[in-house]
Amino acid sequence: MAFLNVYTANKFVSENVFLSEIPENEELPLFKEIKQSLPQPFWNENELAIECYWKAWELAFNNLRKPTSENGFITNYIDTAFNNLLFMWDSCFILLFAKYGNRVFNFQKTLDNLYSKQHKDGFISRVINEMNGQDRFHRFDPVSTGPNILPFSEWEYYLNFGDKDRLKRVFPVLVGYHKWLREFRTWRDGSYWSSGWGCGMDNQPRLEKMYHVGFSHGHMVWSDTCFQQLLSAKLILSMSDEIGRRHEVPEFEEEIKYLSDFVNSTLWDEKSSYYYDLWKNNELNHVKSIGGYWALLADVVPESKKEGFISHLTNEKEFNRPHPIPSLSADHPEYREDAGYWRGGVWAPMNYMVLKGLSKSGYNALAHDIGVRHLEAVVKVYEDTGTLWENYSAEKALPGVPAKPDFVGWTGLSPIAILFEYIFGLKPDVPNSKLEWDVRLLDAHGISQYPFGKEGILDLSCEGRKSTDERPVIRATSNIPVTILVKWEKGKEYIELGK
Repeated sequence: MAFLNVYTANKFVSENVFLSEIPENEELPLFKEIKQSLPQPFWNENELAIECYWKAWELAFNNLRKPTSENGFITNYIDTAFNNLLFMWDSCFILLFAKYGNRVFNFQKTLDNLYSKQHKDGFISRVINEMNGQDRFHRFDPVSTGPNILPFSEWEYYLNFGDKDRLKRVFPVLVGYHKWLREFRTWRDGSYWSSGWGCGMDNQPRLEKMYHVGFSHGHMVWSDTCFQQLLSAKLILSMSDEIGRRHEVPEFEEEIKYLSDFVNSTLWDEKSSYYYDLWKNNELNHVKSIGGYWALLADVVPESKKEGFISHLTNEKEFNRPHPIPSLSADHPEYREDAGYWRGGVWAPMNYMVLKGLSKSGYNALAHDIGVRHLEAVVKVYEDTGTLWENYSAEKALPGVPAKPDFVGWTGLSPIAILFEYIFGLKPDVPNSKLEWDVRLLDAHGISQYPFGKEGILDLSCEGRKSTDERPVIRATSNIPVTILVKWEKGKEYIELGK
């Protein structure tokens, strides 16, 4: 049956340069040949964590793929490691650790294949078939797209590489997609909806029982989707400032103000200090999903609410389990000790998201503690099984049930990005030529061949200490000018390199 064409063109999509790009034909690098070109971390007394780090890279490079004439992709990419399908939100998270290997392989271009499939009204499917390049869902299917964290991935890449040319290329794609979601994924009051599959947390018990847990929107306001759209709008405005296009997106400022007021007046429960979804009868569902913590990254939590909101992460009856952080609070009746997928499983991307939000809110000590405990559990399972897993139990050092093995995949976040950023404490700001080093480990640690921007290579080493208030002894070199802000419990100092 032929259907009428009901597309309405989005003017920003008309600028999408990825729609007409000629596919590249570059050979894929082999891990054994490029291993020495990757960042080389060391951590005294924890060689197993470093071994796990290298296992993650080995799995990642085994999942590199080339475009084909059948799928119509335009560039080499990293596969999601899931059924020959390219997933939008998996890819966004994968790139947040893969950025550290971008000198060897341009992982960020994985998203270009999604951008090359954008519809003229702005829609991008959340899953593309790698065999034939087709969308897996009709665009008006409730599970067809999301979560919208494309701007998050692109902005993190910009902070690491300062690539303003890429910002210019992706900006219209991201604006077009955000505007599609605003038109087709909002209720009449401007709040957003999704579905179990659309939000990425397939089987969380967030909906009323009459609705399908994975496929229905449930006539519900989805808190995580609202926060993600807030984050998207804020980052798009930041991008627009960098490339001189803020005057073209004034409605994003209006949406930020509206959604910020909405989530704090409608989705916040003062008694329990948490953000919840809103059922169609205007009742909060009182399901403490880890998705609520997108609020921290979206920087929408008022200072007066932060302490209470973050305290759930330290509560042993809720999110502070032996392996933090479960995707569903442990006090929920449908919480599963063996993981149950999104009913208690610990997922690397969600932990990374929470850590980013905590550090953005100034809770760096808590972020470090959670990061250390999470990596310890991941490394213990690696020691026992020889690989990394899709998700983990929050109660024991075991893979989740169910969970796929060799999942790099986004689990590469744990031994690479979380190791570098929240255990070692390195946070780059390439556009401003700055690197923050929040030293909390007592063991000697560091990284040689640490990539900083397009050309920078840093060698970073911190000697062992006896206490956290002892000034760390740092040795650092760089081939480009960079300012390192070294922080520890009792002080801070600046180190100027390459000047």
